[in-house]
Parts: sequence; C-alpha cells; structure tokens
Amino acid sequence: MILSYWEIKTWLSNIDYTIVGSGIVGLSCALHLKRRFPKAKIIVLEKGVLPQGASTKNAGFACFGSLGEIIDDLKHHSEDEVLELIKKRVNGLQLLRKTLGDKSISYKNLGGYELFLETDKELYDVCLRKRNEINTLLKSIFKDEVFSLNENKFKFKNIKPHCSFNQFEGQIDTGKMMEALLNKVQQEDIKILNNCVVQEFEDDTNGVKIKTNKFELSTQNLLIATNGFASKLIKETVKPARAQVIITKPIRDLHIEGTFHLDKGYYYFRNIDNRILLGGGRNLDFKTEETSEFGKTEIVQNKLKELLRTTILPSIDFEIEHSWSGIMGIGKQKNAIVKQLSNNIYCGVRLGGMGVAIGTLVGKELADIV
Repeated sequence: MILSYWEIKTWLSNIDYTIVGSGIVGLSCALHLKRRFPKAKIIVLEKGVLPQGASTKNAGFACFGSLGEIIDDLKHHSEDEVLELIKKRVNGLQLLRKTLGDKSISYKNLGGYELFLETDKELYDVCLRKRNEINTLLKSIFKDEVFSLNENKFKFKNIKPHCSFNQFEGQIDTGKMMEALLNKVQQEDIKILNNCVVQEFEDDTNGVKIKTNKFELSTQNLLIATNGFASKLIKETVKPARAQVIITKPIRDLHIEGTFHLDKGYYYFRNIDNRILLGGGRNLDFKTEETSEFGKTEIVQNKLKELLRTTILPSIDFEIEHSWSGIMGIGKQKNAIVKQLSNNIYCGVRLGGMGVAIGTLVGKELADIV
C-alpha cells in the first residue's frame, strides 16, 4: 500500500502511543492515556472491520463468579487471592458503568443463577454446604449476603430443585457497550485504523518500529491489548480459547429473565430482546477449542441445541437465528497480565473469560504503567 504525503502526515507521523486491539481493553486504555496526556497523539490498530476477539462477541454477562466457580477457585488459590480477583471484577464493572453510563450499555440488575444438573450431585452438595462460608468471605466486599437459594421458578427441566441466586449479578447489551466505547474514543480525537494487522515490531532507543499488512510506522510507545490473540505477538503465557454462541428468534411471552450458569459455568445463557442466548461447550473438546480461529463445530452446536430442547426451553418451540464464536485469552492463572515488556512496549492481556468485568480496569492499569 503506497501512502500519500497527506496520509503519512495526518495519521502516521509523530505518534506517541499506538495500541493494538480496539476491544474493551484497547479502547479503555486509549481513553485513560488521553486523560493522562491530553496533548498526546494516540492511534489504535484493529485487524478487523469491527473489534475482533471477544469484545463484540461475548454473552454480555456483568458477573464476577458463580458460587461453584468461587468454591473451585479456592482449591487453587488462597482466600486473599480469590478476594482480590473478585474485587477487581466488581471494581471493573463499576468503572465500565461509570465510564459509559447504565443507559448506554442497557445495564440491568436481574440477578444471576447457577443451575445444577440432576447428574451434578457432588457440585450441588458442595455449593449447598459451603454457601454460608462463601457469603461470610464476601461480606468485606458486598456488605450483604451474595448467594441465596431459589426454587426452579422458570420451570427448567433435568436440574436440581434449588439453584444458587446471586443478587448482585447483571447483564448488558454487548453491541451497545462497544458502540458507546467507540463513540467516546472518537470524540477524544483518538484515531482507529481498521483492517491493520500488526505483523512484527522492533523496540529501539527512539521508540518502536511497526510493520503491518498495510504500511509501516514508528511510535514512541506500543501497547498490546489483543487478549486471545496475544501469543501471535508476544511470548506471554496466554492461550486462545474459542467460545461458541447461539441465539434464538424472538419467543413470544418469554418468561425467563436473568443470567444463568450451568455445569460449572461451561454453559451460560440469558434473555435478550425476548430471545435466549446460549453459549459454551468448550469442555466437550478442549483441544479443538484452543484456537484463535473463528468457527463452529458440530459437537458443540448440537449440544447447545440439545440443552435448549431438554433443559432451558423444554415445552417451547424455538428456532435458532444466529450463531457465532469469540476468542478469549486464558492461562493457568486467572489474573490478567499487565506489564512492561521492554523499554517502550507494554501489554494488557489474558482476561480469562471475564472481559466485560475487568476489561475497563485492565485498560486503565495498562495506561497507568506507561
């Protein structure tokens, strides 16, 4: 691609900060950098027409962890580490809501439910037994009981008679959130260049030289916010994890409201626009789903449809209207990687499937370490 003098002068000269990735982390980072350095020239490079990865493809859960997930985390982390993770998720959600406003992201506090399959006796018993203990642990954050027991009021089939209810869990409209974030960034005169794939870069004493599929440029600082695609650019321990999602056509008089976790969180569903959105199934074939390629597989798609038929909407006719996939960034540790990699290169990646909750906070932390 041959650029004109005008293009080089206007878009690609005297760049202070270049951010790779226009998802939640990248755009939040750009906003906080602009607040720290109002006169700085900031550009965002995005490989897709729209933000790729998981930012525009997630389920829109404003959550911080189900009862079962927190109990499981305590097997591998100390109480202090688990509390710190939950605090970051809660603070991240508050920062997201404060930054964009509840109306612009259609935030609704409808509560969250964890359902237990009839075959999931062990997890069910553990959650019943440890619920009060977890509530006591979380009192320092919420000043109230988080988890209570509810009956199966939505008439789901093949599940235990009681479910765990989280009064603090909410949901958002993912598309509206990203649209509001993009609008806010553009109002700050931060330029987003789409269809730009970063191929390689080199840090030297004067800044960073970047080669993309379209052009080359120089920048004083490079910030990488590509989450699930991070391993293509840096050597940090971030594995891609694909999540497949389906959504029904509108269902008349849909009686289901809230966000729902099922089978240790490997499946999750919610109401949106009189539809049911259902995602998950990565556990059916971990190896295949450890990919940065978008796509669908028959084994996962069939399982999602089966869950709709047998458990979620057992007596309701429905049709699937859309299906898609998103790419998360995960690792052995659940904490995000926010660090300086070299003189002028930084990263904020590995959100562990909690991008909605911590993406805004990770973006701010990334901007703060520059």
